[in-house]
Amino acid sequence: MLPELPADLKAAQAMGISFFAGECEDGRLDDVLLDAWNGKLKSIYNHMDKLPALTGEPTPFLPLKHVKRTTGAASSMDLGRGCPYQCSFCTIINVQGRKSRCRTPDDVERIIRENHAQNISCFIVTDDNFARNSDWEVLFDRIIHLRKTEFPDLVFTIQVDTLSHKIPNFIEKAAQAGVRHVFLGLENINPDNLIAAKKRQNKITEYREMIQKWREHGAITYAGYILGFPSDTKETILRDVEIIKRELPLDILEFFFLTPLPGSEDHKVLLQNGIWMDPDVNKYDLNHRVSHHSKMSDKEWEDAYRSAWASYYTPEHARTIFRRAAACKASRPEMTLWTVAFFFRTIEVEGVQPLEGGAFRLKFRRDRRSGMKLENPLVFYPRYAWESVRKVWAYVRMYRRLKALLNEALAAPDRWTYRDVAITPPEKDEFERLSLYHETTGGEAALARKRRDDVIRAGGHVYETPPLANDMTMATPAE
Repeated sequence: MLPELPADLKAAQAMGISFFAGECEDGRLDDVLLDAWNGKLKSIYNHMDKLPALTGEPTPFLPLKHVKRTTGAASSMDLGRGCPYQCSFCTIINVQGRKSRCRTPDDVERIIRENHAQNISCFIVTDDNFARNSDWEVLFDRIIHLRKTEFPDLVFTIQVDTLSHKIPNFIEKAAQAGVRHVFLGLENINPDNLIAAKKRQNKITEYREMIQKWREHGAITYAGYILGFPSDTKETILRDVEIIKRELPLDILEFFFLTPLPGSEDHKVLLQNGIWMDPDVNKYDLNHRVSHHSKMSDKEWEDAYRSAWASYYTPEHARTIFRRAAACKASRPEMTLWTVAFFFRTIEVEGVQPLEGGAFRLKFRRDRRSGMKLENPLVFYPRYAWESVRKVWAYVRMYRRLKALLNEALAAPDRWTYRDVAITPPEKDEFERLSLYHETTGGEAALARKRRDDVIRAGGHVYETPPLANDMTMATPAE
């Protein structure tokens, strides 16, 4: 991505640290291990020029002692790499390429059998966008066969794009394969922001239909949402969160700072233009602000981030999420409760982004950063014990509060007939009345594009009349 190594990586090399760039299949890791054994490590092993095939390659395997300490005792597998899109904030297309490379059905069966032998049946598929895995169907077919014949308890979490519902039979087969959690690359509901980030494949006019279809097939829906695009302000961010709560039937929304990750186009552009980025790469975790915003001050941007979490995760909205889950016959309300409770807990009690949290925080007195003094045991252990007790009590209170809200939703007389704007099936007039299309930045233009495309698909024609140099005009078909 860059003409030369950044200064911090050069400094690391000067300290004797070696780097490996690329993917380590195809025997490439063997060379590194042999060089390390012989004391002849190179300063850099660069394999970015050729991406290896995944067919038949060894797959990572985690022992049960590690897996059981993850939420839901979930292991992971990658079934493919590469993404065809060009989102400017993403590193995947520059690390794994834009061409789909896939594992085989035999590979996925081997992974499942090895893990099931140690009683692991829950998996997170780490493909950045499984919907664009060119072999998704044969992989799903093998998993479906295994679920029907030997392992009915298989459960999967996958990540897909917002047009996955347009792929014939994709959602149906995902449900049969045991996909129960789906992470959606929603990113934003302002079309102007999506275009600025080169995420043109996201169309807000498809969001409602897409999320509803996943819910109808029993999946809990998560969505990533990026804060800090060029047209964002604190006011528009909080406005958009309220629109999402009211009009999109998402279960979980995760907020992230727009971050110029090293390896992304955004990082390259800022670096080339000499624009400030935080020099501490430890902060590049999407949960810390590491650059400046054109409209918001640093404080406003950080306040907007915290306020977005606080706005979405309220008891009132939890009640709405539970009512929607209770009204859907394909949903699993108890699983929705545990998922919502996990996010509430890490935000309210731990004060960290949920992906950085866990059920119980382990702290060790001797784990200190370089230069920091060890605390006195008479200070550290009593404070740690009190902090743990306080958090456990907060967990219990929070869970009981959310459980009461779920019980209320399950016992409601109108449980099966409950409807709100978000779970009402898309209607013809919704494009005229929903805030999603009229209050978002660029929403009106996105609606106009949809109407134009609908006319073209219906066999009609749309014409525009660009001015010519001699002031004459001629009708030309729109792009």
